[in-house]
Amino acid sequence: MSTGTTGKADPSGQPPEDGTAAARRREQHGWYFYDFACSVYSTSVLTVFLGPYLTSIAKAAADPDGFVHPLGIPVRAGSLFAYSVSASIVVAVILMPIVGAAADRTGRKKPLLAASAYTGAAATAGMFFLDGHRYLLGAFLLIVANASISVSTVLYNAYLPQIAEPEERDAVSSRGWAFGYTSGALVLVLNLVLYTGHASFGLSESDAVRICLASAGLWWGAFTLVPLRRLRDRRIPPGGEGAVGSGWQQLRATLRDMRRHPLTLSFLLAYLVYNDGIQTVISQASLYGSEELGLDQTTLIVAVLLVQVLAVAGALGMGRLARTHGAKRTILGSLVIWTLILIAAYLLPADAPAFFFVLAAAIGLVLGGSQALSRSLFSHLVPRGKEAEYFSAYELSDRGLSWLGPLVFGLAYQLTGSYRDAIISLIMFFALGAVLLARVPVRRAVEAAGNPVPERI
Repeated sequence: MSTGTTGKADPSGQPPEDGTAAARRREQHGWYFYDFACSVYSTSVLTVFLGPYLTSIAKAAADPDGFVHPLGIPVRAGSLFAYSVSASIVVAVILMPIVGAAADRTGRKKPLLAASAYTGAAATAGMFFLDGHRYLLGAFLLIVANASISVSTVLYNAYLPQIAEPEERDAVSSRGWAFGYTSGALVLVLNLVLYTGHASFGLSESDAVRICLASAGLWWGAFTLVPLRRLRDRRIPPGGEGAVGSGWQQLRATLRDMRRHPLTLSFLLAYLVYNDGIQTVISQASLYGSEELGLDQTTLIVAVLLVQVLAVAGALGMGRLARTHGAKRTILGSLVIWTLILIAAYLLPADAPAFFFVLAAAIGLVLGGSQALSRSLFSHLVPRGKEAEYFSAYELSDRGLSWLGPLVFGLAYQLTGSYRDAIISLIMFFALGAVLLARVPVRRAVEAAGNPVPERI
């Protein structure tokens, strides 16, 4: 196993005391590349192509009333994608506590990261076979891929406290997001070339979409090799090993332990609420653009590409703002902008690409920063030696409990047939999340977790 460092691992999971500078930089650079690998799935698959494409397959298989019947349940074809996203998160909820506990008890994050990453990459590559009326296959592969990326992100996030000192974490976390958005933008450019020129390549429009979907899985798998070579497992204290089957018991123990850190739990509650809104906007944006606003696939690709380009600057820029104004205030400011974005989306006229591009630019400027700073802020609230299990709970908030937004979105369309009604309902997630976050005294929360308090937080 490659350790990437000559320094001796600290059994507590903290950065080694000797040789830390070179060792940490090497691991940090490897850590960034997992964002570079998996963000292509989030961008090309979840945000751009799969929603409209799976919906078109479901509509082709629908009855005269516009319903498909998976497992005999009547589902409006336009709601299938949102419901599948919600179902994938339920699967992730079951798996993440098990994986997080196994990582902490065995100290072997890398094998678990590899297993979850390559399961997701394989499911994504398998989307090449979506055509005709195979909406059930599409829903299944989406559930597997989306659950896998959630599980892998538990392990990925849990490395942050181990590879970065407290004062570094805002910057390291933001760089990770920037790497992800850079890869998303690069692959979207390639997708745009292939999609718009599919006829010159001898491909149908459907073939081009399926190639774009599958190539995201290949990219995810290929670049996952970099973090697997550079990140290293930490030894655990004697007697710390345990079975994977203890995951749920460990989750209950983690939640009981969090009761001793109520301020950490308060932050998680706030994050759960506002991140539910963020995740739903990310996953449903292209569906809203294509079905409600009547925009074509090329417009959607360009809009999401704009998000990716500006998100790099946004993530780095908000990281700098956090150094002068603190992460909490910077996140609160981003939530105000998110609320204004949703109001604008509700009022946006159909067949107006220019206005949609303006909205995409605004999303890009706040998307990466709000998520990166939330991750780094939480890393200060985690007691030492409990990184993976606490980040498992964080990931439950990040992805695992973000099922309510897609479910509400799907139900709103199922009941009203209007995506505008669905999009405006998401405002409550940002408003309530901002109120809950404002009430968290983060300096006291860091102290209560037994960690050094940064000068600005």
